[in-house]
Amino acid sequence: MNRNRAIAPSSNSQAASPQTITAETCCQQGKAHCQAGEFAAALAAFDQAIALDPRHAPAHNNRGNALGELQRQAEALAAYERALALAPTYHRAWFNKGQLLTQLGAYGNALEAYGQAIQLQPDPIYLHAQAAIWQNRKLVTA
Repeated sequence: MNRNRAIAPSSNSQAASPQTITAETCCQQGKAHCQAGEFAAALAAFDQAIALDPRHAPAHNNRGNALGELQRQAEALAAYERALALAPTYHRAWFNKGQLLTQLGAYGNALEAYGQAIQLQPDPIYLHAQAAIWQNRKLVTA
């Protein structure tokens, strides 16, 4: 099944042929919207990516990020879990799930998510630092 759509070039484009919209291009557009603080527009782009390719784990992960910024935490958690169901070794989704669980005060579950991220991608120092911070916070609040 072809999940790509061809669209006509925008009116200010000089291209003679149609541009192809893919899940990845929609995902990149969504990331640009996130960086600009346009989270509703980002969510729409990630939803379009998922409509084009429901198995695109990065779109689900990034959708979770946008939903979190829109204070829709339950939906964000579901998006991260969907990304992980599609790609269980996707360390960024594990990290983002940990971040959200931390915000929700679910420190034990957050540490488990951070642990998965570290196990899958042991190099990024930010993973270790975040896990250490929340391990310390968990001990302080216990």
